[in-house]
Amino acid sequence: MGQRIASAPDVLTNDCTHCSLGKLCMPIAVSVEEMDRLNEVIHQGRVVDRGEHIFYQDEPFRSCYAVKSGSIKTYTVSEDGEEQITGFYLPGEVLGLDSVTMDRYTSCAIALERSSVCEIPLNKLEELAGQIPSLQHHFFQLMSQEIRGSRQLAVMLSRNSAEERLASMFIALSKRHERRHLSPYQFRLPMPRADLGNYLGLAVETVSRLLTRFSKMGLMDVKGRDVTIHDLEGLKEVVSHATSCERA
Repeated sequence: MGQRIASAPDVLTNDCTHCSLGKLCMPIAVSVEEMDRLNEVIHQGRVVDRGEHIFYQDEPFRSCYAVKSGSIKTYTVSEDGEEQITGFYLPGEVLGLDSVTMDRYTSCAIALERSSVCEIPLNKLEELAGQIPSLQHHFFQLMSQEIRGSRQLAVMLSRNSAEERLASMFIALSKRHERRHLSPYQFRLPMPRADLGNYLGLAVETVSRLLTRFSKMGLMDVKGRDVTIHDLEGLKEVVSHATSCERA
């Protein structure tokens, strides 16, 4: 397993007030004084090298983490030692929320590339949330999104075709980039194809074959990890067509 995060001082000094991602992982409607209190609680911008773990499955749960830069993947390990990827997290997104009601982390989290994360200690956050209603409401929303995402993934893996799964994944990535005010049509994949296949329950060969098909259909191109979506509506039609065929 990779090494844990060193307990060195924060490398990046930007606080939540000046962070361009603040509106994604923190509530908007807070006063300057309340934001100062948040800054005192959150440990900002700790650097994590590629392959370095943030936490391990079954470790005591203490904190959630907001991705400031780079990308993180979460995965579980079965009793047989088999890894199953459960999520990919981009800047502005919070991981560890699925463990909030548990005593231990339900998955492992590892950096896919050199990244930075902001640690949000749960005990201090709960104390502060009781004093700042908008903070409590915001984290309820984040937890709701996490639950909804897990359910959608479960449904997708159990019912959808390989083609629909892959199209849905790129549609979701497009939306997540747009939410960060980045291009929804051109972006870089944070994960290798093997991880993408693991997450979607597809063989790497199937992922490559479908990407070639999508390219021939004029929907999108993937060169290395650089993605260009030519026809986002066409990708959505792949998903809706597959769904309508299942209902027919």
